[in-house]
Amino acid sequence: MQDQLFTYPNPDAPYPIPAFKRTAFLKPLITNPLIEVGDYTYYDDPEAPEAFEHKNVLYHYDFLGDRLFIGKFCALATGVTFIMNGANHDMSGISTYPFAIMGGSWGEGFDIDAFRQLSRGDTCIGNDIWMGRNARVMPGVTIGSGAIIGAEAVVASDVPDYAIVVGNPGRVIRRRFADDVVDRLLALAWWDWPIEQITRHRQLIQGADVAALEAACQSFSSSEGA
Repeated sequence: MQDQLFTYPNPDAPYPIPAFKRTAFLKPLITNPLIEVGDYTYYDDPEAPEAFEHKNVLYHYDFLGDRLFIGKFCALATGVTFIMNGANHDMSGISTYPFAIMGGSWGEGFDIDAFRQLSRGDTCIGNDIWMGRNARVMPGVTIGSGAIIGAEAVVASDVPDYAIVVGNPGRVIRRRFADDVVDRLLALAWWDWPIEQITRHRQLIQGADVAALEAACQSFSSSEGA
């Protein structure tokens, strides 16, 4: 069977299901250069998935420069929210009230560089991650590939690859696979394969036979190197 017989969605077209526009690929909808989303990651929202970068990425101010990275093949349910570093308040003094941003003489003496030092860094979401309804990710968090974030979870600390997180505060209840299997899956990194090979081996990717997936990877890697 030839590769041209396989079909797959266009990652640069926002609606993979044209008649069902509540589900949209995010990559072609993002305009903010501080947000980067990989191919085939989608957001589902019955109201306006097109507004994701404005409604779901909050307190994201250009002058702070923190970035949001979301990998490939992630599934984000309605209401998934990323809180960025602009939400931070200075806790070193008596009051945490943000006087400086309110204008007037309150802004005198505001040290933007000192405020930037409060930043917890970029927020990094790996590949093949499923995030449940209204899950919330706090600033500077890294979520490993293959993770599952439960509905309503509040993720305030880093999440290992292929872990399942639930609750507020979010906690890891288990990993989806044994450590050695996780290592093999990360080495395969199927999400980085050519889309033709992902499509050809889709059923193996959706299955649970890691050895078969490794064999498939070796097969097409050998043919490319021939």
